[in-house]
Amino acid sequence: MAAGSSLRQLLGSGRISEALVKAGEALAANPHDVEAGFVVAVALAESGRVADALKAIGAVLRAEPSNAEYLAQQARFFLLARREADALAAARQAVDAGSSEPLVLDTIGCVFARLGAHDEALPLFEKAVASAPEVIEFQFNLGSTLGFFGRVDEAARAYEAILAREPGHGRAHLALAGLRRASAGAGIARIAAALSQNPDPEEEVRLRYAAFQLYEAEGQLDEANAQLSLANARHRAHLGYQFETDQALFEIIRRTFVRDLPLAPDSRLDDAPIFVVGLPRTGTTLVDRILSSHGDVTSAGELQAMPLAVKQLSGTSSRLVLDLATVEASRGVSAQKMGELYLARARQNAGASGPRFTDKFPLNFLYIGYILQALPHASIVCLRRGAMDSVWSNYKHLFALGSPYYRWSYDLMDTARYVLLFQRLMAFWRQRFPGRIHEVTYEWLVADQETETRKLLTHCGLEWDPACLDFHRNEAAVSTPSAQQVRQPINTGSVGRWRDHERHLGEVMEFFAANGIPLD
Repeated sequence: MAAGSSLRQLLGSGRISEALVKAGEALAANPHDVEAGFVVAVALAESGRVADALKAIGAVLRAEPSNAEYLAQQARFFLLARREADALAAARQAVDAGSSEPLVLDTIGCVFARLGAHDEALPLFEKAVASAPEVIEFQFNLGSTLGFFGRVDEAARAYEAILAREPGHGRAHLALAGLRRASAGAGIARIAAALSQNPDPEEEVRLRYAAFQLYEAEGQLDEANAQLSLANARHRAHLGYQFETDQALFEIIRRTFVRDLPLAPDSRLDDAPIFVVGLPRTGTTLVDRILSSHGDVTSAGELQAMPLAVKQLSGTSSRLVLDLATVEASRGVSAQKMGELYLARARQNAGASGPRFTDKFPLNFLYIGYILQALPHASIVCLRRGAMDSVWSNYKHLFALGSPYYRWSYDLMDTARYVLLFQRLMAFWRQRFPGRIHEVTYEWLVADQETETRKLLTHCGLEWDPACLDFHRNEAAVSTPSAQQVRQPINTGSVGRWRDHERHLGEVMEFFAANGIPLD
């Protein structure tokens, strides 16, 4: 046990290579040393050798098949390997095996959360925090999940517990700002104090985004814009983003689909998922919530299933999921195989088990041509929103800092140019696949919900269900930044919000005018 403890200490201190060597030596001396085998598995996973880690944890579990901690790590490794069905099964086995260790409970909960099974994650996070309230990550995971279920007061308490121990925790400040459960003035003062401690660059970005939200809530718009501009400039400087890369990607997608469709036309699949696409922050969560309030529809959330299916079948080794090489290599791929691969991955998600489900990954608008070839009976619903509101709502939102998808959103003019690319690509898809794409104008939807909802359901081949009008009563978890908004009745409060900041958006307005794009 002492040897196993020292090996775990090496892992905990980040000395992964040393832990792997020492654990390997222990296994060579005693092949039945299960604890050493476990450390080997974790060290391999942390080193990026996920396939080897799965083999190692499999050997460990053959010796101790009911060890909850080992099962929890196996579930985590399955997630890393994108084997979601296996991850879900292992996580449930870990729950059944039983454990009171808070780290084990949190690990299992994180697997469930990643798979969209938030109802299974929540009680595990609650138990982890009850056992170890001092652990900040446990509190943050609990707060996030409580927020997904609309339990905002409890979520706020979790974030406050974090700040009581770590006053400069940027994610907690940002989450609290979004919940609007504390005095804006007090929150601004706390953030200023945290910024005065010279936080690391990522924490600074989060803190300034939180400050932006609070200043905006107070009507101090010049200070709000100053914080937002500084946060975005700092973050963009670290990204190395080049707009021309996205511009070239949009162009090759258009060229690939402009004449003959690229996939082999062999799909005979009858499955009919509903894809809700569009720019982020333009109403995709609202439409997804309306659809999933229908008695015959469930929500799978934002899936990566179609991007990964295209990437896998294209066979490219580039790090980006979608790039020029991947689009080029997709020519001649079987549409049937792409559809099957998509469905196999999608149905591993807890929300995609029924016959009709929604997939609301916004950037699936890049994949519309692939979707309609691979899944001939799929429904495509695309959100449209005024150009200026589209720019402002994306520019002011902090996406996951490591995400490769939204790097265009940290500069106003990059965001404006991306909105123009989106509008032009959607015009192309409408022409290329007439009648297959139903566009929902956000402003029309919030002005006349029933009329627009009836059109939406008709396009998706769904009977009328009045529950769709009461989407805000849907108690299922919402794991997007719009979680709080979609728990309120529909309203027009977000329409034209950009005008509050108009004097900071002159260059964007001139750009759209020069390109013939209406501002609203």
